[in-house]
Amino acid sequence: MRQPFIFELSSPGRRGASLPPCDVPEEKISDLIPEAMLRKSPPRLPEVSEVDAVRHFTRLSRKNYGVDIGFYPLGSCTMKYNPKVSERAASFQSFLDIHPYQDEETVQGALGLMYDLGKYLCEIAGVDDITFQPAAGAHGELTGLAMIKAYHSHRGDDRKKVLIPDSAHGTNPASAALCGYEVVKVPSNERGGVDIQALRDLTDNSIAALMLTNPNTLGLFEEDILEIAEIVHGNGGLLYYDGANANAILGFARPGDMGFDVVHFNLHKTFSTPHGGGGPGAGPVGVKKNLAPFLPAPTVEKKDGKYYLDDDRPLTIGKVSTFYGNFNVLVKAYTYIRALGAEGLKRVAEISVLNANYCMERLEEYYLLPYERRCMHEFVISANKQKRNGVKALDIAKRLMDFGFHPPTIYFPLIVQEALMIEPTETESKETLDAFIEAMINIAKEAEETPEEVLEAPHTTPLGRLDETLAARKPDLRWIPNE
Repeated sequence: MRQPFIFELSSPGRRGASLPPCDVPEEKISDLIPEAMLRKSPPRLPEVSEVDAVRHFTRLSRKNYGVDIGFYPLGSCTMKYNPKVSERAASFQSFLDIHPYQDEETVQGALGLMYDLGKYLCEIAGVDDITFQPAAGAHGELTGLAMIKAYHSHRGDDRKKVLIPDSAHGTNPASAALCGYEVVKVPSNERGGVDIQALRDLTDNSIAALMLTNPNTLGLFEEDILEIAEIVHGNGGLLYYDGANANAILGFARPGDMGFDVVHFNLHKTFSTPHGGGGPGAGPVGVKKNLAPFLPAPTVEKKDGKYYLDDDRPLTIGKVSTFYGNFNVLVKAYTYIRALGAEGLKRVAEISVLNANYCMERLEEYYLLPYERRCMHEFVISANKQKRNGVKALDIAKRLMDFGFHPPTIYFPLIVQEALMIEPTETESKETLDAFIEAMINIAKEAEETPEEVLEAPHTTPLGRLDETLAARKPDLRWIPNE
């Protein structure tokens, strides 16, 4: 299964290309290129034929995994299939050839797309205005909190703390800390939601905001969201909506109607643009009217039938990114929304919730379900049953690779021991879900009957288990051939 390094395929004298002789006289080269820039010896390149080079990189590409290859059940990441029509739209030459600093008159189409997309997202989120500058969700968090801080500061209100549930994404406390806030943890109740009494006890006039994901990272809807908003707003604080899980509520509920003042979207999650290594991402941030003056400048506006960039924003927090956002990603999200329409987006939420509950019900017999509730678009199970035989969540994730599936998110959220967090998304068929479920059931049975099969997994990958801590901290990414 091991693919040799291309240097190992090298043989002296082999060539993959024919280049014409250099037509610059040797004595002239030193006049054209500084001495310090000239090589003293030729570069150590592999000597292979064209066909060997093509086959080498083609074989490597087949070892890759992505949404075009198979199921990607990463909880809280919404790794759904990216429609190729969106890629086609983003590749239009008229989009590729423009520059962000062209005169506004020459890019009316691009500005119009951004303006309309902003209106769509504001309607979906229940907010009044939006910025496209943030490059991803965590960047959106930073932007939203910076606006919250500017809002309080403008009012002469120096608030020090941000409330964050114990089940939150790790980027939430990181973003709050970067903005200079003290992070205050809010515990969960027995149903996996925010503990209302604890929230009351922690909330006072030192609280700038509560950061919340709804549904939360357990895949559970915050049943007390209106009361939560009332508590925070009653003490002068604001509500920040982490949009990582917005896939579950499209067309059914709007964060703005729940009481959220700031909402970020992950276009690379909810609106099906490439995610992770297939990026870049986009994390637009929408706000209610009271926060609109603090949006990053410029914003895209329309007047007398013309689109323009508005830099005249005295209270803006300034730019948070070069240009006006990852435009290519915005085109894909715009295409996705226009292709589906309002009813199609609602159907996205319906099927994602249906798929998650179907998987959860099928697996409940074999894994521990920490919260006996209907889930939304994702769910969390625990490997604590399997741990009795020494099998942990990590082992199950490794074994799942042998069945041809990407592992789900593990050990998150931290409040569930041996957590396996699974999000099927709406783009997966019942046949795919059934195959995944059967693989998970087989692994649960192996953990009981032949645990060594799971503990020694994966068995079918080019490499077995790596030292993951060492690989993360000291990655060895360069292979140096022997002399």
